[in-house]
Amino acid sequence: MSRRAFLRAVGGAAALVATGSVLGRSTWSSDAGPWRPAYLQLEEEGRFAERIEEAYAILESCELCPRRCGVDRLRGELGFCRTATQPVVFSAQPHFGEELPLVGDRGSGTIFFSNCNLRCVFCQNWPIAHEGRGQRLEVEELAGVMLRVQQMGCHNINLVTPTHVLPQILDATRLAAQHGLRIPLVYNTGGYDALEAVRLLDGVVDIYLPDLKFMDADQASLYMDAPDYPETARAAIAEMHRQVGELVTDARGIALRGLMIRHLVMPNHTANTRAFVHWVADTLSTTTYVNVMSQYRVEHKAFEFPDIARAITTQEFLEAMDWAEEAGLTNLDERSLMQRDLFRRRSGG
Repeated sequence: MSRRAFLRAVGGAAALVATGSVLGRSTWSSDAGPWRPAYLQLEEEGRFAERIEEAYAILESCELCPRRCGVDRLRGELGFCRTATQPVVFSAQPHFGEELPLVGDRGSGTIFFSNCNLRCVFCQNWPIAHEGRGQRLEVEELAGVMLRVQQMGCHNINLVTPTHVLPQILDATRLAAQHGLRIPLVYNTGGYDALEAVRLLDGVVDIYLPDLKFMDADQASLYMDAPDYPETARAAIAEMHRQVGELVTDARGIALRGLMIRHLVMPNHTANTRAFVHWVADTLSTTTYVNVMSQYRVEHKAFEFPDIARAITTQEFLEAMDWAEEAGLTNLDERSLMQRDLFRRRSGG
């Protein structure tokens, strides 16, 4: 999406918020029967506003993520994520490269937030996550973007890299819901989320889409400067699972609620995929939706680190999928299974 088109979408949707002229009819009403997004119930119970206040209070001495910088973001101070009070959005549009239950036939409505609390050396979106490219928005404008994404016909609001702007997302979601937002909210995170922050999302988020990148502290320290990442991410994902449970879809296979976990296979078994799949099976369930991904490529500063300075091999991906089967996982991503079968045929296995 061009800058001009993006600003036009923001402006048009924000105007709809201001006039209250957004259609209140849910895009799911004819397909999903009685299903309703979680955030509507929280608002009806009168608890949403209080939740937003709790979230903003954390920004006064920010401990929103495990970095716990302690800066006063409400006064414009910047911590590791380099974000004060206004979220920065790079793009908002239908995306068809996500998991099939999110994409359907109309796309996942991705809103890409700029900056990040991880900044991995192999980041594939480094101009957005590391350099912070994008447009600063007021909460009202972000709510307008959400409504505009719904108007595009997308199946969900997919919040990409949301951890550092959680209060603003809560605020915008409530405002958008008051003006007709009725599609699932997807929390698409790198996994480095403080447990107390995830608990603030209980009853707001319908679908969690976290990464679990590394299982070993030394690798997380080397490639993300976050040695506590494995322990922190596992705790956060367990809480996400407690909140939303297994993936639930409608009759068409479109995701409505639940946990979907991503894990990127990396060269030389750097991510310890075998430990990952066994953790999911043993701690969550063997029916948890898992996407074992083969998309690793050498990006950003990865070429400076010998163990990850190449693409993964066919054999490394097949080993990862074999380990997933070994662990007993039965709800693996369809595209990953197709790729596994293709690789097996090519290798004569």
